[in-house]
Amino acid sequence: MQSIYLYSTPGCHLCEMARDIVSPLLNNYSLYLEEIDIAESDELIERYGVRIPVLKSPRHIDELGWPFDTQQATDFLVRINV
Repeated sequence: MQSIYLYSTPGCHLCEMARDIVSPLLNNYSLYLEEIDIAESDELIERYGVRIPVLKSPRHIDELGWPFDTQQATDFLVRINV
């Protein structure tokens, strides 16, 4: 299984919503969700601080920033799994 990153931070209700959208889709694409706390890195805070939650594949340049729904998350997962 390969990972997909969810850039987030603790206590972020939007991040929880994103996790709830993405989690049921992961098995369909043989992926597991790896949450990355942006608060642990100044670089990540600068890059994602006002954009979280953000989905990103470690193998692709593509990102999916909030807001997104189930269909947009599915389209993103299909695109990065090609």
